[in-house]
Amino acid sequence: MDVDDVRFPTSKTLAGSDAVHKDPDYSCVYVTLYTDDPKVPRGYGLTFTLGRGNEVVKACVRALESHVVGKNFEKDIWNSMMEMKDHSGFYYRVTQDGQLRWLGPEKGVIAMASGALLNAVWDLKCRLEGKPLWELVSETEPENLVNLIDFKHIQDFVSRDEALNILKKVRPGWKSRVQTMKTKGFRAYTTSCGWLGYPEQVVREKCKESLKRGHRYFKMKVGSSDVEDDVKRASWIREEIGDDNVLMMDANQKWGVDEAIENMKRLAKFRPIWIEEPTNCDDVLGHAKIANALKKSKSVCGVATGEACSNKVLFKQLLQSQAIRYCQIDSCRVSGVSEILAILLMAAKAGVKVCPHAGGVGLCEYVRHLAMIDFVCFNPLDEMDRVCESVFDANGYFDEPCEFREEGKDGLFYKAPKLPGYARMKLDVLKSHNFPFGQVWNKEKKAKIVRKAMLHDAIKVVVKSSTTAMTIVVVAALSVVGFSVMSRVKKSFF
Repeated sequence: MDVDDVRFPTSKTLAGSDAVHKDPDYSCVYVTLYTDDPKVPRGYGLTFTLGRGNEVVKACVRALESHVVGKNFEKDIWNSMMEMKDHSGFYYRVTQDGQLRWLGPEKGVIAMASGALLNAVWDLKCRLEGKPLWELVSETEPENLVNLIDFKHIQDFVSRDEALNILKKVRPGWKSRVQTMKTKGFRAYTTSCGWLGYPEQVVREKCKESLKRGHRYFKMKVGSSDVEDDVKRASWIREEIGDDNVLMMDANQKWGVDEAIENMKRLAKFRPIWIEEPTNCDDVLGHAKIANALKKSKSVCGVATGEACSNKVLFKQLLQSQAIRYCQIDSCRVSGVSEILAILLMAAKAGVKVCPHAGGVGLCEYVRHLAMIDFVCFNPLDEMDRVCESVFDANGYFDEPCEFREEGKDGLFYKAPKLPGYARMKLDVLKSHNFPFGQVWNKEKKAKIVRKAMLHDAIKVVVKSSTTAMTIVVVAALSVVGFSVMSRVKKSFF
C-alpha cells in the first residue's frame, strides 16, 4: 500500500475560500492498493482536506495498513465485509479498530482515513468487475445491495427488513434510469463563481463564464463580517445570472442560530432555494430551529447541510428532526461507500432530496457516481432542485475528468463515468503535486519549512540510534526525506 500527501496551492487564487476557510490549499490523501493480479494490479482511494493536516490523515491511513496488506481480497476483505457480529467484517475491523477508534469514534481524522482506505477497496472491486462504481451498484439487486449497507446504530430509524422493502419498491424501472444517466446525466450546479475571496470583477466574470458553459444553478458563499457585504455580493450574482436561474447560499457554519435567522431575512429577497450550513455542523436542534423559522416566514429557502456531518448517526438525527430539506452527502467525510449508502437509504425513507457536496480534489469525480446511485437505487424522482455540486477550479486531475452535457434551460448535467473504478489520479499530477517534494512545491516557502523539519527529524533518529542499527536507520531516514544520496540534500532543502 502506498499513501501519498497530494496538495494543490489554491490559496494563491483563493479558489475554495469561504467565511471560515479563508485560504485553502485543496489536498487529498491518496491511497494505492497493490495486488498480485496482473489483470487488475491496483485500486485507488482518497479523502479530501484543505492542506495543513493532510499529513495527519496520511498517518492514520498508515495506522490502518495491517487490516488490508497481505490479505486475500475476496476471502478476507470483500465477501464478509459488512459482517457486524463482533466487528468481524473488514469494514468494521477498519472503522471499529479497538485502539484507533478512540480517535473518533467514527468521526474526524480516523473516519476520513478509513474512508480513503475503503474507497480504494471499492475502486479495486469495480476494476475487478470491469465497471464504474455507479453502474456496479446500480446493477446490484436489492437482496445483495442491502448487505453492503452499514446499519450499525441506525436500525431504530430504518431496519434491514424495511430497507429491503424500500429498495424493492424502487427497483422497477432501474434499467431505464441507468439509461437516463448514460444519455442525459445528473443535474449539476456550480460554486466556481461564488467564492468569498473573489472581488466584484472576478465574480461577474466567472458568472458570465459559467452561463456560457450552460450552468443554470449557482451557489455563492455568505458569512462576511458584515451581512451587507453578502447582500452586495448577492446582488452582483443575481444581476449577472438573471431572475430565471437558481441561486443557493452557503454560510459554512459561520453564524449562530439566531444570527442565521436574522441574516436570512436580509438575504431572502435574492430568492435562494437553500441556505447551506447556516450554523455549527453538529447542532441538530439549531438547524431545526432555523428550518422552522424559514418555514414560518414563508421563504422559498430551505436548510441544507451534510458537508461536515461526521457520520450516519448525525444524518439520522437531522432527518428525524426534520431539520433539513436537502441532504448533502460528502464522499470523503464519512467512512466510504457503505456508510454513504446508509445515508442515501435514510434520506429516501425521510423523503429528503440528496444534493451531494463536492468541489475539492477528487470530490466531483466521486459524487457523480453517488448521485447516480441515489437516482437509480434509492430515489427515482427527477426534481428540478435535486442537483449535485460541481466546480471547474479542480478539474482535469484524474484519468476520467468530469464532463457535462448541456440541456438548455435545464442547465448542465454530469455525464456518467464509463471507466472501471471510482476515480484514479493522473500519474504526472500525483508526482508533481506530492507534498513537499513535488515540482509544484519546489520553491514554495511552506514546503521548504516542512522539508527542513523532516530532515531535522531524520537526523534526530540517526543520532539516537545504536551503532549496530545505524546503517539501517540512515537508509530509512534518507528514504523518509525522499533522497537517495546526501549530495542532493543541501541543494533541495536550502
